[in-house]
Amino acid sequence: MPTLLLRLVGPMQSWGTTSRFDQRDTGKEPSKSGVVGLLASALGIDREVWDDQLKALALLKMAVRHDRPGVLKRDYQTAQNIIAANHSKVHETAVTTRDYLADAAFLVGLEGPDQSLLECAQSALQNPIWPLALGRRSYVPTEPIWLDSGIVNAPLLEVIASIPWISTIRHGEPAPKRLLVSIDSEDNSGSLRMDQPLSSFTERRFGARYVCTEWVNLQLEDVHAPV
Repeated sequence: MPTLLLRLVGPMQSWGTTSRFDQRDTGKEPSKSGVVGLLASALGIDREVWDDQLKALALLKMAVRHDRPGVLKRDYQTAQNIIAANHSKVHETAVTTRDYLADAAFLVGLEGPDQSLLECAQSALQNPIWPLALGRRSYVPTEPIWLDSGIVNAPLLEVIASIPWISTIRHGEPAPKRLLVSIDSEDNSGSLRMDQPLSSFTERRFGARYVCTEWVNLQLEDVHAPV
């Protein structure tokens, strides 16, 4: 079954699933809703649309490889003259906190039976209709999201384990010998994630999916040179 690969690398990433109003969280890895939203931006699918193409993207099986997990950080922001959600008053100064992952790198795989859908997504990533971001609009990727070997006709876990390390060695840190992979469970075992899109992104309805974790070996000869 074909698998589409995405490279998510940037100085700041945020993949929140429980954010509310003035507190914006982030998970430790890309969320299913965030990755589907990224592909929707590339394809030019409007936030109010819940069509067959977006439904098909949401049904793809996903895996995330933690090539560089990143460091959890918190950004403190203030804004003036913010209207309350019920329009009852205006807050002269609003304080918000926004969590994010600093210096993270993830390899994402999406598996599904419709190769034409994956080819369409791969093409859109190379020439996106709307700008691409890593969870928030201002968090831009520092490397192309698409890979030259973007679609591989092989099972998801096999593909995600075979791709060379997309990160780099940091000074004073050894290269990892294995990498953590989170992959959609086929038998509803593992940890529960509430990030499965069930509607347009304007309506914001999300369901449950189950995720298992595995370790895959990293071939040292594939490791990039030190920076």
